[in-house]
Amino acid sequence: MTTDPLGNIHPPMAMTRRNTITLLATAIAGGLTYLTSPTHATANDLTALQLAKDTTMTPKAFVYTEVQVSVPFDQAPWHEINKTIQQQPGFLNKTWLSGVKTNSLGGVYAFDSIENATEFVTGYFPREAASFGSAHNTRVFDAEIVREASLGLNSPHFGIVPKQKPGAFVYTEVQINVPFEKAPWRDRNPILAQQPGLIAKTWFSGVKTNTLGGLDAFDSLENATTFALQDFPKAAQKMNSAFYTRIFDATVTETASREMHSPYYV
Repeated sequence: MTTDPLGNIHPPMAMTRRNTITLLATAIAGGLTYLTSPTHATANDLTALQLAKDTTMTPKAFVYTEVQVSVPFDQAPWHEINKTIQQQPGFLNKTWLSGVKTNSLGGVYAFDSIENATEFVTGYFPREAASFGSAHNTRVFDAEIVREASLGLNSPHFGIVPKQKPGAFVYTEVQINVPFEKAPWRDRNPILAQQPGLIAKTWFSGVKTNTLGGLDAFDSLENATTFALQDFPKAAQKMNSAFYTRIFDATVTETASREMHSPYYV
């Protein structure tokens, strides 16, 4: 038996590597500080736990980017770009995105504030895209307001350790103006939870626009494609709204994303 600082008694629990990491990551995400590393944690587990601590700092903003280029990811200068992005004020982590059939380059970033995220998309990023001689697309989203909804779908951005690596990502955005507290996410989450191959979803709510969207991680490109081409358009149709979707191959960006502490690879 063990007793926590609140005096609650807990029976002993068999600690696997995954629930060890999940336990501490959840505690960190919830702001708890009394948990210590379990006795049976290995050196590798402790490294993973530290990575979870580093990457599950509660983000205050998300940024989505996509550059209008066609560059196979293994030919992209991602390592050099990573070094520069890591120096940007308020940067927490990045998940690289490589467009299916287009080889566009982009990513989803977590920042410690909307102010720093805005500075990134108005200052640094336009210069980066210009270095490719290409137009680009950026969006800033309020991360705090979507925390509860995202946790309901296992978002690793808020401390939940993924059960598996993603095979693909889908980015969605609906051209609608709905404050997130009035959005039908409570009705939508149970439906999304049944989506074949869905690993996790992070909801997005546009700063100044209140657009609705998200980043959905799937186990395979096939399941991601089915969602983007068949299921999501039906949801947008019910809202009588235009929409924007992109499909990305997660398998080619894993190394680059790990280097940027992407929470999908803890």
